[in-house]
Amino acid sequence: MASIYIHFPFCKSRCIYCDFFSTTFLDLRSSYVEALKKELEMQRGYLGGEPVKSIYLGGGTPSQMDVGMLSEVFRCVYDLFDVVSAAEVTMECNPDDLNDRYLSSMRELLPVNRVSIGVQSFDDARLSFLHRRHTASGAIEALSRCREHGYANLSVDLIYGFPGQSLEEWEADIDQAVGLDVEHLSAYALMYEEGTALYGMLSSGLVEELDEEVSVSMYDLLLKKMASSGYRHYEISNFCKPGFHSRHNSGYWDGTHYLGIGAGAHSYNGSAREWNEPYLDLYISGIMNGKVGYRGREELDDRTRFNEQIMTSLRTSAGVNLTKLEHQFGIGLKDALLAKAARYIQGGQLESGLYIPIDTLTPTSDKALRLTAKAVFTSNGIISDLFV
Repeated sequence: MASIYIHFPFCKSRCIYCDFFSTTFLDLRSSYVEALKKELEMQRGYLGGEPVKSIYLGGGTPSQMDVGMLSEVFRCVYDLFDVVSAAEVTMECNPDDLNDRYLSSMRELLPVNRVSIGVQSFDDARLSFLHRRHTASGAIEALSRCREHGYANLSVDLIYGFPGQSLEEWEADIDQAVGLDVEHLSAYALMYEEGTALYGMLSSGLVEELDEEVSVSMYDLLLKKMASSGYRHYEISNFCKPGFHSRHNSGYWDGTHYLGIGAGAHSYNGSAREWNEPYLDLYISGIMNGKVGYRGREELDDRTRFNEQIMTSLRTSAGVNLTKLEHQFGIGLKDALLAKAARYIQGGQLESGLYIPIDTLTPTSDKALRLTAKAVFTSNGIISDLFV
């Protein structure tokens, strides 16, 4: 089965750490929706008729869109694609957009059954530092309102590793999220991406990166706190209550085909990657003029697809399905992987065993290679060493 991602780049204000394509020019929302609907029509054959298991509205800030506009986009998706009845439908939201009126409209008009809320921190000073619009109390109230309106699958994003942040302050954020009984938590180390305002502050000496040892301790604390609270650590940055893993994001890690709709969105059909123009005016004009050539394209050879599968699979608790890997790419590439992995297995950073899928947690007869707990935080170097 396949997935659909729809990008909504509109934001009321821009956070200092964000390097995703977004804009604060909100007047183009109506034109953008018309372009989205036309692109969905143009790309209706991209997934080859595969049933759609998940739809994800990301951004930007999808909750900056009028619910009626979102309803039009969903109607188009359901008319053009075979969306399964139990599809996971996620919408990213900013806490201060989730008032009672907006949530009532969402419940009435949208098929959304999973809400992902960009909290980032429960500390007002850190929220102000990031230029987030909401307050800690506002985030807590938004989560409560979501419950009142019947949403039973809530995900929260948190950031750690702020300049000067202590372990105790990070622990307070974790405890607050767990105390709110959310079904899913994503936690990311603060990144200084080139081109962002935060990167400029770092380059100018206005802020200093947190010591790496402290960041490692924060990650270790996260693992221990989430495990003791009953959450599964199913991907490097993601934790869930049993049965509440993100089916959409899991698709990116297991090779699921997906169609990306909207400015800057990416698609994957198993043999190539395609992406849209990341400029709003060019995207809209290109689509409305019926031009398919606005999409960039990269054909993927076997070695590239092999390495990508290693990279994404090892990020998960399931790891690499070696049996499936051999079937797809041949015994030669699989043996080359195992030869490179030997020293990490001996060193305790990798382990082999039976393949256990994220969704069922039922061991299969397939063989697997996965990271051990002690290697998760330093996984990037290990994974890149395994490329062939």
